[in-house]
Amino acid sequence: MTTATKRFVFWTPRVACMLFAMFISVFALDVFKESEGFLVTTIALLMHLVPSFMVLAVLLIAWRWEWFGTLAFTALGVFYVVYFWGRFPLSTYATIAGPLFVLAVLFSVNWKYHAALRDFSQTP
Repeated sequence: MTTATKRFVFWTPRVACMLFAMFISVFALDVFKESEGFLVTTIALLMHLVPSFMVLAVLLIAWRWEWFGTLAFTALGVFYVVYFWGRFPLSTYATIAGPLFVLAVLFSVNWKYHAALRDFSQTP
């Protein structure tokens, strides 16, 4: 595996996870259209950001242990589909759970090539 390929395989799931967290954070902005007080709006914003915090928490652990990212992102995707089934059109499930499953696959590739990627990430 070339250095460029190692770099791509190592960084793609991590950057994609951060981008996905930013994407789902956008949905939390709808709390500002309500004319509630500061405290109520702040609490609502924090509640709407819980999924983003969960994705980032999984990323923190998966950064070191890729197998955890594989399992956790698969579990989050399955949980989303099962818990919200029937509430949204199919495109919504593809938009939210689809990237979670893609992240699981990307972290499984990282896990498979763990030794080669660790050599890459340890070099100065």
